[in-house]
Amino acid sequence: MLLLAITPGLGFEPLRWRAVLHAGVDGFLIREPGLSARRLLEAARWCQDAAPGLALWVAGRLDVALAAGCGVHAPEAYPDLAPGLGPLSRPLHAETQWADRRGADQLLVSPVFASPGKGAPWEPGRFHAFLDTLPPDGPRLLALGGVTPANATSLAHPRLGGIAAIRPFWEREPRRVVQAFREAQELRRGGGAPGV
Repeated sequence: MLLLAITPGLGFEPLRWRAVLHAGVDGFLIREPGLSARRLLEAARWCQDAAPGLALWVAGRLDVALAAGCGVHAPEAYPDLAPGLGPLSRPLHAETQWADRRGADQLLVSPVFASPGKGAPWEPGRFHAFLDTLPPDGPRLLALGGVTPANATSLAHPRLGGIAAIRPFWEREPRRVVQAFREAQELRRGGGAPGV
């Protein structure tokens, strides 16, 4: 299970970012709309130096992603991008968006559970029904929105590539959160229920 940490939109905070980058996450999405392009590029390059080899994404700034040599997460209102510019991540808020977005490298399906300021959640039943309709290959699908180690096991599906999250990584000790997500995954494989 891939774990993607998303920054909380509070600006570039190197000490906090380093703790999350080194917590055992598999990817890091910089979602900082308040940063200038120059500062965002500096933050992306800092992340690459602090955690070489970690999958890095920048939200909403193709120019910065291209300059940093990382992926771009194109938010909902972002214009369509030509194929081949680099790794592309998109949100997926409804089943009807699949046809237009299936060419992306990664889709963040959200909100899966109730999440502050977001629309109606998918919930596990609808989420599984959607995943059951998909081909076995295609973009990596990550569940986002209200996902915690305690409820992540209810999302288990062969087509699900992992979890994307904001609050769990920033409101708690990130290394413990990663460990709890990994333990929940192991319990699911063994048929148990998570104790977190």
